[in-house]
Amino acid sequence: MCGIVGYIGYREAYPILIKGLKRLEYRGYDSAGIMLYCGDDLAVTKTKGKVSDLEQKSHALAKSKAKIGIGHTRWATHGVPNDVNSHPHVSNSGKIALIHNGIIENYDSIKRELTKRGYVFHSDTDTEVLVNLIEDVKIKENVKLGKAVQIALQKVIGAYAIAVFDLDKPNELVVAKLGSPLAIGIGEDEFFIASDATPFIEFTNNALYLEDGEMAIVRLGREVRVRKIQDDVHVHNPEIQELELNLEQIEKGGYEHFMLKEIFEQPNAVRDTLRGRLQAEQGVVKMSSIDDYLEKFVRADRILIIACGTSWHAGLVAEYLFEDLARIPVEVEYASEFRYRNPVITSRDVVIAISQSGETADTLAAIKLAKERGAFVYGVCNVVGSSIARETHTGAYTHAGPEIGVASTKAFTTQLTVLSLIAAKMARAIGTISQSEFIAFLSALDQVPSKIETVLKTEESIKKIAEVYKDATNFLYLGRGYNFPVALEGALKLKEISYIHAEGYPAAEMKHGPIALIDEHMPVVVIAPKRGHYEKIVSNVQEIKARKGKIIAIVSKGDTDIANLADHVVEIPDIHEALTPMVTTVPLQILSYYIAVMRGCNVDQPRNLAKSVTVE
Repeated sequence: MCGIVGYIGYREAYPILIKGLKRLEYRGYDSAGIMLYCGDDLAVTKTKGKVSDLEQKSHALAKSKAKIGIGHTRWATHGVPNDVNSHPHVSNSGKIALIHNGIIENYDSIKRELTKRGYVFHSDTDTEVLVNLIEDVKIKENVKLGKAVQIALQKVIGAYAIAVFDLDKPNELVVAKLGSPLAIGIGEDEFFIASDATPFIEFTNNALYLEDGEMAIVRLGREVRVRKIQDDVHVHNPEIQELELNLEQIEKGGYEHFMLKEIFEQPNAVRDTLRGRLQAEQGVVKMSSIDDYLEKFVRADRILIIACGTSWHAGLVAEYLFEDLARIPVEVEYASEFRYRNPVITSRDVVIAISQSGETADTLAAIKLAKERGAFVYGVCNVVGSSIARETHTGAYTHAGPEIGVASTKAFTTQLTVLSLIAAKMARAIGTISQSEFIAFLSALDQVPSKIETVLKTEESIKKIAEVYKDATNFLYLGRGYNFPVALEGALKLKEISYIHAEGYPAAEMKHGPIALIDEHMPVVVIAPKRGHYEKIVSNVQEIKARKGKIIAIVSKGDTDIANLADHVVEIPDIHEALTPMVTTVPLQILSYYIAVMRGCNVDQPRNLAKSVTVE
């Protein structure tokens, strides 16, 4: 979950690396470091803290005219966040420097062996072991850096995206990938290395994404050479992709935080997800990834949805969608559990894997397991060229644009948009809904962006509610039916960014335990649109009120029953029941955001979290 960046070319490397690390800081921000090649030696500066701390500490490097360097922003796995454990790590000889995103699982046994041979280790990291293993191989085998990296990686178990520099080969960088993302930006007489394309989009729109098990030698004056790590087979004509990303998308655009910007981007993000796919008036859904494999979906015995975090909540909503509209059994699995419990999977199963980044390690492992067992695997992700996009049989991009804030917002609503399109298309193909019902659903889906815009206009009133409850120590979120997963998602958002303990529950389950927690100090968020089991929710609200709980209610416009019971009300426009989660989740995002801001929390970079979980 760390971010890596590298540069080799004709420009000064330092400003490119620092800016790149700032853009990758969503991947990890407990420590950071930079190495520059200054003509005869390696200049390394690293520190505990954020990239801004590194910038303050690296005034000497900032003056360097070096044209080659590597940098790293860390999310700690092995070793606590401190200066010594920060990357880059340098070999015992001082000649080889390495940055690493991932985990080397067998580092301890390698470390013991290297220690016997006289190697000394200063950090607690697996990465320092790897850089010294590469040096050891280079010396013992009498090979150049590229070959040494290849041989060393054949000895390790784990996941990695690495960039390596060697004083003996000062005109090249060696990179490799297994289970963690790595992109190579290709410019005119220059190359960029990064965990994603954001560090180099103003310099080039051409990128090469390494596949798992591949490495590349990036050298000035020649094309990038890619080869397989295990069998040394050269990859001829590796695909160079043209990036659709632009600089404006990854800037805050006047908003105080990326999270707030991304909350307000949701109407356009959903429109972009629908664009080219939905023709509501004609009753048409165009998705080639579904059209080409429609029989797989129509004849499936069941659908398995695998995901983590917010994407798992989207999967829970999809369970309601597919079972309600298409009448097909659905199971929603945490990817981390699915891969380890020997699940029953057959060739008649359709597996839908959901991930914003497309790099979630547990989800990738679950995909590989499902494919091995013969299932058809469909991916839903946001990042073009990501690992999940490549590992699945087919799939759909959400087209949400870059999501920099660690707490997912527009990822959730755009995932639901894609899943709604698939569910409706399946239902019509199977015949479980009529043509008129199909058109009505598509028309309602087409209206979702404008409905979200209406909710965003309640920002100021939600901000006032946040002021009342910013010092609360616990929250309870309740929902029923389609909005039970929204209760889970609302609670997760509050936990992630404000550090307030929160739990989401089906409203009917309140009587089976959580009701014991309710008193005059307990804020209870009730998601209660008129659509669905409204009367039952009213009863739950009355039970809360009888115990003096503080009620924040998300209700349909014009509601009076719950509004008369609640302490605070946020109104949402009426919409098809199956689509309410795309609207009800928005006020919960805003509430979490303002509570976190008022508590002085770092909204975009909450503690202990990173955007893309690329390690177990």
